[in-house]
Amino acid sequence: MATTSMWAVKYSLKDVLDYVVNPMKTENKDFNDYEFQGLENVIEYVENDFKTEKQFYVSGVNCSPYNVYDQMIQTKKAAHKEDSVLAFHGYQSFAHGEVSAEMAHAIGVELAQKMWGDEFEVLVTTHLDKEHYHNHFVVNSVSWATHKRFLNKHKDYDRLRRLSDEICRKYRLSIIDNPKKGKHYSEWLAEKQKMPTRRTLMIDDVDRAINNSMTFTQFIRYLKFMGYEVKTNVKYIAIRPPGAEKFFRLHNLTKDESYSEENIKLRILNNGIGLKGTIQEVKPRIYHYQGNIKKSKKITGFRALYVRYMFEMGILPKNAPHKRRVHFLLREELRYMDQITKEATLLCKKRIETVDDLKKEESTVKNRLESLIKERRCIYNKIRRCKNPDTKEKLQRDVYSLSEEIKELRKEVRLYEGIKNRSLKMKEIIKAMNERQNDTQFNRLYRNTER
Repeated sequence: MATTSMWAVKYSLKDVLDYVVNPMKTENKDFNDYEFQGLENVIEYVENDFKTEKQFYVSGVNCSPYNVYDQMIQTKKAAHKEDSVLAFHGYQSFAHGEVSAEMAHAIGVELAQKMWGDEFEVLVTTHLDKEHYHNHFVVNSVSWATHKRFLNKHKDYDRLRRLSDEICRKYRLSIIDNPKKGKHYSEWLAEKQKMPTRRTLMIDDVDRAINNSMTFTQFIRYLKFMGYEVKTNVKYIAIRPPGAEKFFRLHNLTKDESYSEENIKLRILNNGIGLKGTIQEVKPRIYHYQGNIKKSKKITGFRALYVRYMFEMGILPKNAPHKRRVHFLLREELRYMDQITKEATLLCKKRIETVDDLKKEESTVKNRLESLIKERRCIYNKIRRCKNPDTKEKLQRDVYSLSEEIKELRKEVRLYEGIKNRSLKMKEIIKAMNERQNDTQFNRLYRNTER
């Protein structure tokens, strides 16, 4: 059973070069991460000696595997197309134990020749570092023959999959007869970690609108009050959440179509039929503060902003006796609850309050990161020249130690970037929430919902 995939190579990240050639890393757990998108870095990664048994399973189609990078760059210069997408990185993976290394590589070369052999330069490698053998393809985005770009449209990917299946049948290998469209990785990961997704948040909001409506018109109006755009003059009602790029059809929110227009109207009708008694007044929640408020130090700046935001999201206080209802403007932010918590923890740990504090800490971490990367690069050079196995092993341990520290520093740098971007969005949302409180019509509707 062979599976295929392909994605664009857009950026050149020098620091990734050291990572992908790391001899201690014989298993790539995040090869689809943005850090693997540099053309030179991807080529170095797929040619890694530890993955290809001293480059025995490395071949070039319309290029030499020994100077493929220079050839691809020369083609781009000749076509005057050195910007935008640099290349495409694809893979073909086989079931465990189904093929030998030689057969896997032969299939990969044949697939590359049939798919791109007439126009594009392709580097083909077979990796042996996992239980299942898999091929990697690095395809130049510019044709050496026509100087036209390879755009990797849906029809191109479909052709890649069909050619792969055709070759697998030729070698009597299993294939996926009826491939089904899977979930997006972010949605799958969120469900695995039991985190809210955009779809689950939309379902919650639609349920909330249904439960607080007596007519279908009220239901549509309630969705609009929550910031949704609603299409009603179409065959299937569709909604677009705040910040989303596309509309989502209500009947497709679940597989059983329980959110079709007919089912929604039926549920709204049942709201009126089952309405009995009076609404009980909700008792005010009481919180107890431990310590002396007068002696406590007031927090300001970024820390105060994050604390207010996390309180509105229901993250704080942790041991609250009742679960607070999250304002609809913050519903989308629940998807990033873990990231917001990490950023808030960093702000408190470093005692960052102002923009100057943030820039100072970020600069310190970046300087440290740059220093470690240079140090690791020097050790890599020593490893390549080293002939003594014991010394080489010691150097590899040093590289591993440095890589772990570099990994943590990179995470910290990303948190600083996230704080700078997210703080602006936080201020806008809090401002919008304050403006909503002055909206008489909205407050009347929202109070009914709270009750």
